[in-house]
Amino acid sequence: MSRREPVGEARRWHPNGTLASLRITTGDHRPHATFEWHESGERIRGHDAVGLDLSGVDLSGVNLSESWFTDARLMGGKLIGSDLYRSDAQGADFSGADLSYASLVRANLDDAVLRGAVLDGADLVKASLCEVDASGASLRGARLMGASLLNVDLRGADLSYAVLRENSFKVTLDRATRVEGLSGTVFGPVRVIGPEGVREVGGAELEEWVEMRGGDIRVRRGRWDAGKG
Repeated sequence: MSRREPVGEARRWHPNGTLASLRITTGDHRPHATFEWHESGERIRGHDAVGLDLSGVDLSGVNLSESWFTDARLMGGKLIGSDLYRSDAQGADFSGADLSYASLVRANLDDAVLRGAVLDGADLVKASLCEVDASGASLRGARLMGASLLNVDLRGADLSYAVLRENSFKVTLDRATRVEGLSGTVFGPVRVIGPEGVREVGGAELEEWVEMRGGDIRVRRGRWDAGKG
């Protein structure tokens, strides 16, 4: 197989003050990333990484705003503090990736896999998360205000001190889901899996369920719980 030209480029600030240029290329076996260091103030956005295998890549601090990661594989990758504003990561696999303090504002994460991923302190304001597997993920202190969480698997996830505001919150929780310090407002109900099986919990019952575990949320009527309770 012949080597192709780079299909994506991103830039990030290096601690020494230079700017790193990340070129994503396709080699004989699978896409890989290489870094070049130079002085430049140019800001690049809109990178095309659709379908690429970037497992284990380090994109920490990279400006990836308005980029395409549709169906990409970033398993075990590092995107600490990266900017994915308005990026499309539909169907992307972030299993075990570290997205601590990343900006995912208005990002499309529908059908993505966030299993075991770390999103501590991440900004997911108005992000779209539909049909997402976030089981075992850590979202400690994450900002989820206005995000749509529809059919999201949060079993075993850590939502400690995350902040919600008027969120669609049609999610699956279990006894291992941590909600200590969780605060804000949501539209329920949720699905809770326990020894007795699966049950739907909404309204005051959901507020109590969270409160008993150290959180404090208010459940709004409308949207998913319209007509219930």
